[in-house]
Amino acid sequence: MSGLYSLFLILVLLAVGVVLIYNKLVEKRALVENGWSDIEVQLKRRADLIPRLVEVVKGYAAHESGVFQDVIAARNAALSAGGNVARRGAAEYSMGTQTPRLLALKEAYPELKSNENFLELQEELTDTEDKIEMARRFYNGAVREMNIKVKSIPSNLVAAPFGFKAQPFFEIEPGDRAAPDVSFD
Repeated sequence: MSGLYSLFLILVLLAVGVVLIYNKLVEKRALVENGWSDIEVQLKRRADLIPRLVEVVKGYAAHESGVFQDVIAARNAALSAGGNVARRGAAEYSMGTQTPRLLALKEAYPELKSNENFLELQEELTDTEDKIEMARRFYNGAVREMNIKVKSIPSNLVAAPFGFKAQPFFEIEPGDRAAPDVSFD
């Protein structure tokens, strides 16, 4: 009887362990999903600012159509990348290299520097970039924790059968921290 009781106790403890690990994995996945949602909100906000900024700049620099087309094309590519983390990172990098070209036009058109709409949009864009960076850090931290859980013992023994997988980090190309070279050739 003692052996049966011991076996039952071991099975109960094992079941409790599996449930605890499963719940922790669910928590980590929820943090990853929440982090990605925050990133998408900020990326959408930035994408919505771009056409407004283009319209303001167009009033001063109508003959810079190549810059406008490049910026809008990069914006559209970023929006169409959807929820694929790797494709979205590459598309956002592209947009990140085009937007400074648009902002650099203020140097060629000094009257833009004093345009209230331009200054307000530029400030909103800067604020949004900061929020994107914070959201990206949160998401990547949540992904790191999730990936550790998914890959480490004993949680990996629970993760695999229940379909928990390592998640990709949201990386914008390494050049995202430095202003790209701007050329109007």
